[in-house]
Amino acid sequence: MSQTPPPSTHSTESSPTPNRNRSALWQTKLQDPTLAALADYTPRDLARALLERLRVDEQDWHRLKGDRHVRAREQVAAALVFMLADQPDEARQRLAHALDWLDRRVSAPPCPDHSSRNTKPNTQQSNPQSETP
Repeated sequence: MSQTPPPSTHSTESSPTPNRNRSALWQTKLQDPTLAALADYTPRDLARALLERLRVDEQDWHRLKGDRHVRAREQVAAALVFMLADQPDEARQRLAHALDWLDRRVSAPPCPDHSSRNTKPNTQQSNPQSETP
């Protein structure tokens, strides 16, 4: 005869958590010295750091330019930066662009080194990254 285990007392990512528990969870995680150091930064600073970490740089351009998940992450991070800078229209554009990457509605632009050689404009290219606030 099998018994059903008691319900878990630990919340999971997928289960709804009341706001007061979310704060407690965040505070608990900040006990980790690595994460505690982040408490001194503003959400906008953290979002900018995330964007810098996820941005495809020149040395990785050829390897990652067409990776749809990488490019979508980059756009979502940019959207977060714009949202935290109170620029919802720019944030919305970046989120839409992230979905375009995931839904295969855009493709990678030519390599920056080769773009001057490209004489035909490609209407399916990704929009270049603009300056973030």
